[in-house]
Amino acid sequence: MSDSLIIIPTYNEKENIEKIINAIFSLEKDFHILIIDDGSPDGTAKIVKRLQKKYNKNLFLEERKGKLGLGTAYIHGFKWALRKTYEYIFEMDADFSHNPKDLIRLYKADSDLAIGSRYIKGVNIVNWPMSRLLMSFFASKYVKLITGMPVHDSTAGFKCYKRKVLETIQFDKLQFVGYAFQIEMKFKTWKYNFKITEVPVIFTDRTEGTSKMSGGIFFEAFIGVIQMKIKSYFRSWKKNI
Repeated sequence: MSDSLIIIPTYNEKENIEKIINAIFSLEKDFHILIIDDGSPDGTAKIVKRLQKKYNKNLFLEERKGKLGLGTAYIHGFKWALRKTYEYIFEMDADFSHNPKDLIRLYKADSDLAIGSRYIKGVNIVNWPMSRLLMSFFASKYVKLITGMPVHDSTAGFKCYKRKVLETIQFDKLQFVGYAFQIEMKFKTWKYNFKITEVPVIFTDRTEGTSKMSGGIFFEAFIGVIQMKIKSYFRSWKKNI
């Protein structure tokens, strides 16, 4: 039994899913993978089911009906992981924007939350248009300014949580299920005084499939960060473990 589970949400990732699964299982460390598929009409889940015959003890699939949001996919995966015995739970995209080899670096960081950071050492992003790069970079600067959270890449989606962090955060009280979910999870991890480490990574934009990012998603985060900060003044941050 592996101590590490990688959660990968998918929607129409048939071009990437088999390659990313094979790449992870070729690493020197033993990882398990949980795919959360939101009813992909392109047959992503069918590919995963075929691969389960090869990786039957290490590859798992949870199918949901329709696009229910990134945050709800991860919460579904977190709850699934906590019912098992995993000590390290990862978030990762299916499109190779997150390098599978960096999974081991996040694991070895041995932090309560290890973040694959694009901005801890300059700007490490490949193949993004300048408009999107600037939007992402300044979004992280904005979050740091408003919240005071000492994280350079607050919107990063490549992360490794220790089990105790996810046991502490109350998922039913999370405010966001979209892009701002990533910010809120980091913010609550920090407010509960868990150790956060940023590990420098190079983010490479997808070469196959379609991006799900949009300007509206960033706007949600812009407003949500202020709401999140205000609400934080009116609650206790005592750990419940």
